Amino acid sequence: MPLPNRHLTSMLLRREGELFLFDCGEGSQISLRRLNLRWKKISAIFVTHSHADHVTGLPGMLMLSAQVDRDEPLYIYGPPRVTEYVETNRRILEMYINYEIITKEIDDPSKPAVLYEGDGFHIRSFPARHTRTCVGYSLIEDARSGVFHPERAISAGVPRGPMWARLQRGESVTLNDGTIIEPHQVLGRPRPGRKVTFLTDSVVAPGLEDEVRDSDLLICEGMFDESLRESAESKKHMTARDAGALAARAGGVEKMGLIHYSPRYTDRDLKILLKEAKAEFSGSFLSRDRMHIPIPNKE
Repeated sequence: MPLPNRHLTSMLLRREGELFLFDCGEGSQISLRRLNLRWKKISAIFVTHSHADHVTGLPGMLMLSAQVDRDEPLYIYGPPRVTEYVETNRRILEMYINYEIITKEIDDPSKPAVLYEGDGFHIRSFPARHTRTCVGYSLIEDARSGVFHPERAISAGVPRGPMWARLQRGESVTLNDGTIIEPHQVLGRPRPGRKVTFLTDSVVAPGLEDEVRDSDLLICEGMFDESLRESAESKKHMTARDAGALAARAGGVEKMGLIHYSPRYTDRDLKILLKEAKAEFSGSFLSRDRMHIPIPNKE
């Protein structure tokens, strides 16, 4: 349930000025306003599942977007019935919508799938295991070209100017004497792109380690402490220790932010969850409303 100082689950990811929202819990638009973010820049919303605490902010968000002169379509991705949820709310609430809403349901949520492709990255879904059909999501960037070495270009006889730019883009160039210079001759080794993973409402299940591996940032639910393991398992949620162990076993995870806390924990009590997660994975931290987490490029 939402608390006065803790809204329901959502994560906003900003990449190169483009915004992606993962889940839209009650209160999401309040945080957007307080952060002074331009929600009309949200390209797509990705819904993990249809439990109310993950979608109750969506109707307000759709109506709000009609007030900001949105020109581009808004894409909404999710498991089956996300279209029904959106269309039913539009009809019953008689929403005024002056832009195109395109819903895309995941054909088979039990299998990983690439849902969205952009310039230099893609967003994929993968199956989670909850009491209702549920998925997690990862934004994964393509590998970036290696560092350009001007001294190598000069040594190879490549004149300064457009040819340097073409080599940096990964294109070969031909010199006046017919010599072909390949990018690998002047570039360092390719640099891996970044990866952000959002996983909530799931027990630990086969395949999750592979999906979260090498995440620069993993946002993962840690709803209960170990004293409530029986409740966690019956409701198909992770404990904070489960989340930490998943990050540790997966390998390559830089840091993991816990999210989706049970309302039984006050802000002061959350240190219990953090302690249990850190016992398994030292890179664990507590995510908070409107927390800003920079993810630098890998060099």
